[in-house]
Amino acid sequence: MLKSFLSLFSDPAAPALTSGDAEFAIAVLLVRLARADGDYEEAERTRIDRVLAARDGLSPWEAADLRGRAEEAESLAPDTVRFTRVIKDRIAYEDRIAVIEALWDVAFADHVRDAEEDALIRLTANLLGINDRDSALARQRVEARRA
Repeated sequence: MLKSFLSLFSDPAAPALTSGDAEFAIAVLLVRLARADGDYEEAERTRIDRVLAARDGLSPWEAADLRGRAEEAESLAPDTVRFTRVIKDRIAYEDRIAVIEALWDVAFADHVRDAEEDALIRLTANLLGINDRDSALARQRVEARRA
């Protein structure tokens, strides 16, 4: 079932995607980021759940369920582009900056700034059309909230 859902992200003949698909794509990116350093910790899973709950108005159980589905999708997805394309096409620029903030929030969940996570955020910002200045400001806002 998930493989057929993933085909929605890459098949040009597939039906139009919805904003809910964009939110699912964000969940997948958050999981991909948390796994980027090879150490997917409970603190990162908890942070993803909180981010998803806050973004989408989900209960803790709904957020955990969404994260679980995103974990499965992330393990099957060969690249990041298919998810960023959906987000870029469906979400306004300012809201895409909020996606970068969410990624930084998850990256800092384990209190370690990892090179693999940094690289994935830079790639994602580029694919989302976020300029370097706005991406750096997003990181700084997250760091300031965590201080």
